[in-house]
Amino acid sequence: MTDADERATAPAAESRHPQRRAQVVRLRPEHRDEYLRLHRDVWPEVLAMITACNIRNYSIYLHDDLLISYYEYIGEDHAADMARMAADAATQRWWRLTDPCQEQLPGAQPGEWWTVLPEVFHTD
Repeated sequence: MTDADERATAPAAESRHPQRRAQVVRLRPEHRDEYLRLHRDVWPEVLAMITACNIRNYSIYLHDDLLISYYEYIGEDHAADMARMAADAATQRWWRLTDPCQEQLPGAQPGEWWTVLPEVFHTD
């Protein structure tokens, strides 16, 4: 089998580059300890839903009072996968704990909690 044959038979999600996504939201100082505590022990069902919704290589970073998330999306329909995640009961319970720890930043799009950051440079 040639390299071209292998690429032709590879699953679609593996044959194309993932969509890289970065986002930012403010961490409320009075909830900092609670937010960090929650993320030291993320619920397995929340992690499973993240994976089921085609998110890989997901990280959240903290800089002063800003939470910066990065993930790679390998699916075909980001909006549908995000709607699936939002409809999940465990994720809803998780967000009821984490959302009060956060404050939306100016520039967030309607329906988006985190502000999407534009990519200005990338190299592999």
